Amino acid sequence: MLRHSSLLLTLEGLLFLWAASCQECTKYKVSTCRDCVESGPGCAWCQKLNFTGLGEPDSVRCDTREQLLLKGCAADDIMDPQSLAEIQEDKKGGRQQLSPQKVTLYLRPGQAAAFNVTFRRAKGYPIDLYYLMDLSYSMLDDLINVKKLGGDLLRALNEITESGRIGFGSFVDKTVLPFVNTHPEKLKNPCPNKEKECQAPFAFRHVLKLTNNSNQFQTEVGKQLISGNLDAPEGGLDAMMQVAACPEQIGWRNVTRLLVFATDDGFHFAGDGKLGAILTPNDGRCHLEDNMYKRSNEFDYPSVGQLAHKLAESNIQPIFAVTKRMVTTYEKLTEVIPKSAVGELSDDSSNVVQLIKNAYNKLSSRVFLDHSLAPSTLKVTYDSFCSNGVSQVDQPRGDCDGVQINVPITFQVKVTATECIQEQSFIIRALGFTDTVTVHIIPQCECQCRDMGQDHGLCSGKGSLECGICRCEAGYIGKNCECLTHGRSSQELEGSCRRDNSSLICSGLGDCLCGQCVCHRSDVPNKNIFGRYCECDNVNCERYDGQVCGGKVRGSCNCGKCQCEQNYEGSACQCVKSTQGCLSTEGIECNGRGRCRCNVCECDGGYQPPLCGDCLGCPSPCGRYITCAQCLKFKQGPSGRNCSVECGNVGLLSKPPEKGRRCKERDLEGCWITYTLRQRAGWDSYEIHVDDSRECVGGPQVAPIVGGTVTGVVLIGILLLAIWKALTHLSDLREFKRFEKEKLRSQWNNDNPLFKSATTTVMNPRFAES
Repeated sequence: MLRHSSLLLTLEGLLFLWAASCQECTKYKVSTCRDCVESGPGCAWCQKLNFTGLGEPDSVRCDTREQLLLKGCAADDIMDPQSLAEIQEDKKGGRQQLSPQKVTLYLRPGQAAAFNVTFRRAKGYPIDLYYLMDLSYSMLDDLINVKKLGGDLLRALNEITESGRIGFGSFVDKTVLPFVNTHPEKLKNPCPNKEKECQAPFAFRHVLKLTNNSNQFQTEVGKQLISGNLDAPEGGLDAMMQVAACPEQIGWRNVTRLLVFATDDGFHFAGDGKLGAILTPNDGRCHLEDNMYKRSNEFDYPSVGQLAHKLAESNIQPIFAVTKRMVTTYEKLTEVIPKSAVGELSDDSSNVVQLIKNAYNKLSSRVFLDHSLAPSTLKVTYDSFCSNGVSQVDQPRGDCDGVQINVPITFQVKVTATECIQEQSFIIRALGFTDTVTVHIIPQCECQCRDMGQDHGLCSGKGSLECGICRCEAGYIGKNCECLTHGRSSQELEGSCRRDNSSLICSGLGDCLCGQCVCHRSDVPNKNIFGRYCECDNVNCERYDGQVCGGKVRGSCNCGKCQCEQNYEGSACQCVKSTQGCLSTEGIECNGRGRCRCNVCECDGGYQPPLCGDCLGCPSPCGRYITCAQCLKFKQGPSGRNCSVECGNVGLLSKPPEKGRRCKERDLEGCWITYTLRQRAGWDSYEIHVDDSRECVGGPQVAPIVGGTVTGVVLIGILLLAIWKALTHLSDLREFKRFEKEKLRSQWNNDNPLFKSATTTVMNPRFAES
């Protein structure tokens, strides 16, 4: 198996070297060896003297090693720094499972450096195990069994390791509604059975610091009482965060750290605290006071991602001991938390010892190799060559399963810098183990060129040579420091080499020598750069049929525009010169209202192809030529009989044309004239045919109109009076008839009830007695 892994590593190394040798060099505005190195991993720099000719840019020195050799640069003059890894000596002694412990990488941007990391699982590695238990009321029978487990747990650890320690902590939930009943009596005794002795609810209590004394474990755990809460999910993530964030209080050593999390229910996570008006996010810090998490009601629950990061940072491997119905939930949780395991807990926790042993064997037989504190400018990948024959390449972390004791496995780590970075370090570690590899990064961006000094006169005695290029003293510029500035600043000299203040010197395509641009020779074959500011070339023009300006037969490129040969035209010389498709029936090109380009009319003034005959958006000409129609046909109007002054561009037709614009306009005398306009070639030139007769409408007759109107009003008035009189008469007749009927129906006697006699008779009462 080892031989198989070594062959794979050798083959991968050869492929890596072959890929490096086949890289290309894409350079842009390179003027120094450092710029060349940063351009790409395939670029090399030639420091040979006088390697560039007149007009050639310094970027010619930057190319692939093969191209530089072909150009005549000796191998000794080629600067091509390479990324490499330097392994430091391992520390002797101790139980080192990861080697080497220190690696120095010299990184060139874009080029990877690779090195191997070997992991050898040691037997009997020390273990710290912290037992974190849910003390909600449903765990009552589990607590009874756990109180007896001190000796069994320690004996189980001693079977695995020579140095094992155990600790204990418990949790319930946050002591606010709706997680816990906050009634005073319920806070004292939250259990449903009041006769049962229970302790007040709490978020997390650290009961026993890690120890190798099983009697102390049994004594302290034996003092614990069950508690209770309201909702089903518990505050377990709160407790796990404190166990990870408080290493001194828990007593963690720098050994394998196991956290056994025992519960029979789910867990609250970030955001659930809002139910209890707890809005402050969990800060991931230690808040134990007197071994109690007393600030749990101030901070929300941690998120799963936050807890996973804290556990990995503290190198803690959780083992979730949960009942059967919760196994699926916690298996999903292990997908987020690396180096974690799930075991099915019996209803009374009687199998917890065997569960821990099985989970530990599962965790220790799988190795994850990961890194931390690496900047974003570094790309780190892993190739895993496992002892079971499984291999993975270019993964974000190393991963091998089925790792056996004293059987080495190999990971190849490849580190690539995307740019020149500062000297720095990062850590590679095997998750769940204490061993680390420190990787020190040194940038490989500078060229160790030969320093020729000033004595050789290669820079006219006015500068020094750096990697084949002259660095001139103050007052001198030029490729060989041959130009004296005469007191003018370099900005003033460069100003005459710029088209304007915002442009580059010589358009970035030449050197400014003594205030004049000397254009570079292009790396592109057959490309010439020219112009006062090197702004022009013979390549950047429109293309036709895949060639600049259609090829040399059709035309040539001059400073961005195609200059076509005699028989060709068009922006890319794509057309053969011809006007056949642009001639009207009269033989006039585009009807005099456009130009013929590529045998197609380009019309002016809104006129439409193909022959610029119609203008759909132009205003109607009818109103402009009504006076000409009146003058030419009827010898009337402002011009009288002399129509040539205003109507020289209009010709009178004796017959109506087949095509034209039909017009009907009112002349100065108020008569309607109907005529037809047909436009001739050119602008504002028409032929006109006018109908023989005009439509002249007479004025209105006022007297009949007024008389008729008055007569109509009088007649209407009389008619209305007659109608009113008739209606009134009919109403009176109807009322009289009704009166007659009422008179006939009434019955009258001879006495008038309203009549009173004028005679009054008085009787003497005394007269009757006598």
